[in-house]
Amino acid sequence: MKKFLLIAVAAMTVLAGCNTVKGAAQDVQKVGTKVEQSAERHGAE
Repeated sequence: MKKFLLIAVAAMTVLAGCNTVKGAAQDVQKVGTKVEQSAERHGAE
C-alpha cells in the first residue's frame, strides 16, 4: 500500500510539473507576441 501511495504521489508531482512548465511557456509566448506587435506599431522591422 505504501508503495502504491508513493507512486501515486510521484505521478501527481510529475503531472503538476508538466502543467506548470506548459503554462510558463504559454506566458513567455504571449509576452513575445506583445513585444512583436509593439515593435510593428512603432516601425521596427
